[in-house]
Amino acid sequence: MSETLNIKINGRELEIPCGTTFQKIVDKYAGAEKDDIVLCYSGYKLFELFKKVKYDGELKFVSTKQKDGQRAYRRSALLLMQKAFDNMNKRGYFGENSVRNIYEKTEGKILPNIFVMYSLGDGYFCRVNKEIEVTDEFLRDLTEEMTSLVIQNLPIQKKMMNTKDAENTFKKYGMKSKERLLYYRSSSNTNIYEIDGFCDYFYGYMVPSTGYLKYFKLQKFEDGFMILFPDLKENHKVAEFKPSMKLFDVMKQSADWSKLLNIRTVGALNDAVCAGNTTDIILMQEAMMEEKIGHLAQDIAGSPDHKFVMIAGPSSSGKTTFSHRLSIQLLSLGLKPHPLSLDNYYMDHDTMPMGEDGKPDYEALECLDVERFNSDMTSLLNGDEAEIPVFNFKTGRREAEGIPMKLQKNDVLVIEGIHGLNDKLSYSLPKESKFKIYISALTQLAIDEHNPLSTTDGRLIRRIVRDARTRGTGAQETLSRWDSVRRGEEKNIFPFQNSVDAFFNSALIYEMAVLKLYAVPQLYSVPRESEEYAEAKRLLKLLNYFVPIPTEYIAKNSLVREFVGGSCFDV
Repeated sequence: MSETLNIKINGRELEIPCGTTFQKIVDKYAGAEKDDIVLCYSGYKLFELFKKVKYDGELKFVSTKQKDGQRAYRRSALLLMQKAFDNMNKRGYFGENSVRNIYEKTEGKILPNIFVMYSLGDGYFCRVNKEIEVTDEFLRDLTEEMTSLVIQNLPIQKKMMNTKDAENTFKKYGMKSKERLLYYRSSSNTNIYEIDGFCDYFYGYMVPSTGYLKYFKLQKFEDGFMILFPDLKENHKVAEFKPSMKLFDVMKQSADWSKLLNIRTVGALNDAVCAGNTTDIILMQEAMMEEKIGHLAQDIAGSPDHKFVMIAGPSSSGKTTFSHRLSIQLLSLGLKPHPLSLDNYYMDHDTMPMGEDGKPDYEALECLDVERFNSDMTSLLNGDEAEIPVFNFKTGRREAEGIPMKLQKNDVLVIEGIHGLNDKLSYSLPKESKFKIYISALTQLAIDEHNPLSTTDGRLIRRIVRDARTRGTGAQETLSRWDSVRRGEEKNIFPFQNSVDAFFNSALIYEMAVLKLYAVPQLYSVPRESEEYAEAKRLLKLLNYFVPIPTEYIAKNSLVREFVGGSCFDV
């Protein structure tokens, strides 16, 4: 066996001794950027820096300016926060609520704990036990404890533990959701992370030590607090917190629904499924969603000025099914809705503007015939007839003849498309004539107490399933396009979410357990030698937490049918 390995870094051929860690290579060859490098790719597999290089090949450094590095930074900062909180607890900071030793008898007592609820802006919204008040003093003391741990530069160690032992450990810590999550783990062993004797379980890789975690901020917010991080653009500066109260209210309402169902975490969902309560979960969640759609329809019908319902949201939010279900509710209130897709106002493909990558930017506002749209909508608003264009996606051109339309007294246009919330699209229409709805799948389920389930991951898995079914597109291609899709959302959708009349959360609490059955085969099809393999592997690990749910009890009008098939709507 050779005593050296041949590796390539930034085009440079190197020989290194066998058994060299990625950390040593980073320290020697990464230059001034080494403090920001937190992971490494060897080939197309992702590794933590304490791991040893085993094979010849190309190495790529992953910094906190990349999404994999950012994820590692954020989850590591959460572990840092939990360790700091545990230190304060052991010193008796919380008075009679303190537990200085996890092996004390704690039956019937709620242990002090921080709960990471959900993502909000460039951070996470957190709550603590009701017995502990979130004050400026508490956040200052917690920040000081975290900063002290950063200065000490303590190693973040990965340790393998028997899964049953891990369950018992987290039970003693009072982390019931983590205990239930591991109960359903099929592997006999579990990797946990530890800082100076405090251990926790996290979904994904970590940075090597606490010294990497210099940039964070704790800020009081509503009935909890935010832990804020740098964004991808400025990884040495904590991003400014600009809360969307409408978004926060929707997330809070969704969390209340989860509480009503008694399903806040993956482990609780698995418990309910295994107890035979699947049908009740589905029916209750669908009833809650239908009630919300009904309220939106009443708000729209409440004013005769509302003639244009503008619906937009990020990819795989379920806009089409939502539009159909909203239209049915509007019909029941005496209105006559007419669905209209903004896709029909596409310019011919050979006239599309080019993006920064030199390829046609199909998501730019300039792709739409804005002048024609405003002319047609103004005519309809004035009671005149307009010819709505029809775009042929096979030819990439508009059909010669459109569809004549005229709005009567109770008619409403339900318009769905990426730019629906942008007033530059509908500049000629009076504000009072438009009712804007932002829709997104804002996942209310958490993996456990300290691992929120990513809303973006939920939408990505939806898209993988839908694209495979409706477009014949494999998971590898969908994954390769996702970053471009996300850039389009950041530019064309998210900036307009605060100007809407209503938010709608299209996430279903049970959907990941359903999507698992369809997504897993697609993700396994991603080749190991491809750039998308690491992401596919990460998503497979996420889906492995869920006990699957079959589709037989899911209604034909359910929003999840838009992705798995079997919908009664043309989706």
